Amino acid sequence: MPQRIRTLVADDQAVVRTAFAGLLATQPDIEVVAEAEDGAGAVQLAAEHRPDVVLLDIRMPGTNGIEAARAILDASRASGGTTKALMLTTFGLDEYVYEALAAGASGFLLKDATFPELLHAVRVVAAGNALLSPEITQRMVAEFARQRVTVPPRRSIEGLTGREVEVLVLIARGLSNAEIAEHLTITDHTVKTHINRLFAKLDLRDRAQAVITAYETGLVRPAP
Repeated sequence: MPQRIRTLVADDQAVVRTAFAGLLATQPDIEVVAEAEDGAGAVQLAAEHRPDVVLLDIRMPGTNGIEAARAILDASRASGGTTKALMLTTFGLDEYVYEALAAGASGFLLKDATFPELLHAVRVVAAGNALLSPEITQRMVAEFARQRVTVPPRRSIEGLTGREVEVLVLIARGLSNAEIAEHLTITDHTVKTHINRLFAKLDLRDRAQAVITAYETGLVRPAP
């Protein structure tokens, strides 16, 4: 049997926390190893259980989801772990989304998501991919990138080829690998090759960081 995805759910709303944990527990490939009612508890339980994915409500009292995600992901990397963070948000536009991306979150899930959307999100993030739908990319990241235009970019894109720059722009616009391939009239394999190379050159972990880099370097500008 394939190894199950070990998850931790943290939300100060007991109804939401219990519902998400209960739904995840019904799946043969997912195991809920712990539940936390706040960010501090999530950090402690993540250190104890070393989950594959932590679902964190962005807005929690005390240690909020972003602070918890940063602490959990830093500790995981330091210990050689591979924990990923999936942020839970209430609204389509959340003032903390950009900060969560910068902290290392791999994706976002609305609390009113359907059961299939929840399962898809956990599985995508557990596989090491970023869950950034076009809607989130275009509405959320662009909005909060606009608020941080004075922040110096963390990375330079000078070492990228022209094609790699094109691919980076399309990632930031929310296109999937298949859509990028169609847009540039190249194969999926070639798209993956370009993505792997630009990720290596820019020391990017996932598509979330790629989106941040595209906005911070001015390759993509928020819509007016």
